[in-house]
Amino acid sequence: MHNNRYLRDEIIRISGVNTAKCMKCGKCSATCPAYDEMEYHPHQFVNMVESGDITPLLNSDSLYKCLSCFACIDRCPRGVEPAKVVEAVRLFAVRKQGANRMTANDVPAIVDEDTPQQLLVSAFRKYTK
Repeated sequence: MHNNRYLRDEIIRISGVNTAKCMKCGKCSATCPAYDEMEYHPHQFVNMVESGDITPLLNSDSLYKCLSCFACIDRCPRGVEPAKVVEAVRLFAVRKQGANRMTANDVPAIVDEDTPQQLLVSAFRKYTK
């Protein structure tokens, strides 16, 4: 299994984000539209990756609650880009699983005619390798 240092370095490499720049102000989380749905919030993702406490993130459904709307990126006064950290952790989790979390055959059961097409495109971008 991967050690914490490797996980941290790999997620930082994938995201391209300097997590050390985070001053833990919470503005990113305050603007997150998925805040109430997430166990871990954007600022917590950044802080946990920076500290190497990544295993809880890999096992959290918060990975799949992020809308990839980038509101947290726009709001960050330090340019940390928390959404890119969330996406990097999600990509690492999907690669670790060795499979996609969702397939095209799963879609009809979870959508209806009012589901925005943008949501579907975002979901496939997010849940596929």
